[in-house]
Amino acid sequence: MARDEPSAAAVDVADGDSPSSSPTLTRLREALAALSEAFESGDTASSDAAAAAVAEILSPSDADASAALSEQMLREVHAFLSRPSSNQMAIDALSLELPKPVAKLGARMGNCRDIARAIIEFFASNCSPRDMLCILCEALDTPVAFNGSAYLVILLDGLASTLRIGNAIQEMCKTMVNHRKEELCSILGLYALQNIALVSSESKHQNILSTCGSVVLQYSKFLMFCGFTYLGLLTGNDVTSTTTKLSKEEDDNFLDCFSSAMDGASLVVVWTSMHDDMSKYAGAEFESALKEVQDNCIRKWEAINMFRYVLSSVNYSWAIKSHSLDLLLTLVDDKCSEETNDHVDFPYSTQIFATLKAIERVMIAAPDTLMRKKAFSALKRVISAVPSTQRFDILQALIENSMFPSLTAILLDLVKNEVSRESRRADQVNGSDRSQDAGESPPWASQVLELVELILRPPEGGPPCLRDHSEEVLSALNLLRLILIIDSRGSRSAKMLRDEKIRAVYSEWLIPLRLIITGIQSELEKGGGEDENQMLCLLNPVQFVLHRCIELVEEKKMKGL
Repeated sequence: MARDEPSAAAVDVADGDSPSSSPTLTRLREALAALSEAFESGDTASSDAAAAAVAEILSPSDADASAALSEQMLREVHAFLSRPSSNQMAIDALSLELPKPVAKLGARMGNCRDIARAIIEFFASNCSPRDMLCILCEALDTPVAFNGSAYLVILLDGLASTLRIGNAIQEMCKTMVNHRKEELCSILGLYALQNIALVSSESKHQNILSTCGSVVLQYSKFLMFCGFTYLGLLTGNDVTSTTTKLSKEEDDNFLDCFSSAMDGASLVVVWTSMHDDMSKYAGAEFESALKEVQDNCIRKWEAINMFRYVLSSVNYSWAIKSHSLDLLLTLVDDKCSEETNDHVDFPYSTQIFATLKAIERVMIAAPDTLMRKKAFSALKRVISAVPSTQRFDILQALIENSMFPSLTAILLDLVKNEVSRESRRADQVNGSDRSQDAGESPPWASQVLELVELILRPPEGGPPCLRDHSEEVLSALNLLRLILIIDSRGSRSAKMLRDEKIRAVYSEWLIPLRLIITGIQSELEKGGGEDENQMLCLLNPVQFVLHRCIELVEEKKMKGL
């Protein structure tokens, strides 16, 4: 439309025509007729365009459409939907396109609101409840400048209609007994969890979090009716037991309908901690469940690993992920580490790795510094809580699967901290028990040296690319320096670097790296520009630690290892 050309709706008002005879209304009738004809003839390509045309006509600017014309357009749509001859496929197509424009028009004055409610409720009652839940939640996530509150109310009424299905199943459960009642309650519980995940995935904007929380609360009430508990939701055990029961009687395709049930379980816990009404509804039961999890090491790890579903998904808002991290941090403490080390059988390594990778995603992608720091704190605490016998395995797996040099550097620094802690612990053991074999290399030594070699002598060959990987190279050198210092003290770990290994470290890791740094520095000094100076600043600490490592190796060689 040209800048000075009035819209069709504006012409309707300017010409003084009654809404029922306006060109806009004529276009709307024609578009609805074209939609019906497209489906009746099987022309699916045209049907999509026709449905989009209807939505476009119903989407005038706030200044263009009068309340009277808005009302008349909504009445026309409602009449079309209500005809006994209306094609169900045409109705389904409109349900995908119209909730947003209908709710916006409904937010106007007059009778618009009631007619818009009737249209949304018609869609909710006559189309797929699962699809409508997703469509309405997406519409809720759309910011509206004009009468935004009225817009939200209309859509929430539609969501209430989708909740009627859950209410109907609940009433059916009340009339059943024994096995059939248990099976239907299981289905209702999974249905509620799936919908909680859908609602949560659409709560991207801060201004509708409270609204979505109210919907989650209604679905949470179904869970409590079905026998789910906050303890079972925290640990995921209620979902596991429910799906196990149903899997014996239903095929896999049926259970695929509830693929986000674990997400939903974790989300119920998060919403309860962040939404006042949810917290009030849960009352003391939620706090009791949290305490029970905190006091039981096995359940605590089950709960920790449940957070991976929310943290690893791109479907949920940063606000939800931030509250997930808050809860995770309350569960992991020093006591957890002590208790875990008392359990020889620790079957959670695969799940812990997935949980840590999920936390890493937040560290990398979170939009603000505070949240990234919170994620890093969670990462450190969870790693520290892993049994010492498996901690280096977890760290090695994380480093080998890291795609970001800065993250690899952070993980290597955590390895360095673990080496320092294990060295102190070994010294304490040696001090109290002189019978310990002082020449025995610690079990983690070979893993740590493999990690250093992975960075300083990459598998693809040659020294590392310092322009892109200076951070991880510096961290690897700092780790190597610590190992060399521990070796020089003559403690229990004194034989981590034997003669053959020390020669390889010197000739294959350190000297080639020194040659590369010297060459790069010469090139950069010739340039003298800002970029060159910045790169020199990055290389300076690398060069300093590299020279110290070379000195330590040479001292070790002079002393005959």
